Amino acid sequence: MTKRYTVSLFVLVLALSSFRHFASPQLPDYIIFKGDTIATYNLILEQYLQKQEKTESQKLFGLSFRNGASLNCWRGYQAIYKIDNDSLFLVDIINCGERRLGKIDKAVSAEKMKSIFSDKVVNGRVYINWFSGDINFPLNNKVLRWDGVFYTIYERETVINVSDGKVLNVGNVENYVDVPKAINRKDKSKISDVLFKELKKVKWESIDKFDCSEKYFVTIDKEGKVSKVTMLEYQTADSIDKYWDRDEYNYCVNAILNSLKKLKFDIIKDKGNPISEDIYIEIWFDEKKGKIENWTH
Repeated sequence: MTKRYTVSLFVLVLALSSFRHFASPQLPDYIIFKGDTIATYNLILEQYLQKQEKTESQKLFGLSFRNGASLNCWRGYQAIYKIDNDSLFLVDIINCGERRLGKIDKAVSAEKMKSIFSDKVVNGRVYINWFSGDINFPLNNKVLRWDGVFYTIYERETVINVSDGKVLNVGNVENYVDVPKAINRKDKSKISDVLFKELKKVKWESIDKFDCSEKYFVTIDKEGKVSKVTMLEYQTADSIDKYWDRDEYNYCVNAILNSLKKLKFDIIKDKGNPISEDIYIEIWFDEKKGKIENWTH
């Protein structure tokens, strides 16, 4: 059995500390649509900034806006967009949390917009001709998926399809499909327990031959089926060959995949389009008991 090396405690502590620092929940932007101002989790302004020269964007945002930014607003600002006459506009760049306080400093907002867009600011707003894609915002408060930082998928959403700043279509979508006789997956945190229940049924090889104690990603595809299993820390050929015997690695991955691929889950969508997702699971083989344990949580 090939020996796998673990990360030192010092490095692990630093990594976790950095992750917590940068992965704080972030404040959303806003979109004014049919008279309502609604939170939206689409980074539209950032797409423009990414197209600018690196030194320019660093000057504008790295120095001017981010100074003193709170952990829940690492950008140092929030953007407000508006749909008007089937066109998408940027109407304000505000300080973090300013809108929740009930008053926007329009003079400061105008100054920020002018510093970035110069003569592209017309009548106090900027036509967003750089953006093509979908903008979504919730129709209810039922969250299906959240990345822990910014991006959120709601069970019911309004989706606005935009091409070069022009609105092509507006529609409401359902992001959850309840498939008959399929497994409920609204609560992502419970899926690993479902997977482990199936893994307990597997007749594993002797631990003296193969030890599959490891962290895994189990991929549920767009059709709600388990389509792939990978080891979280060994996803490249080089890392696998360095730390694993190939027969052992292949046995572990295939044993898990074969035991789970018969499962059928409900469908998760994003902006109305089916998506796949990776479910984290960690299993441990107890040599004395001859059983596997669920170390996921």
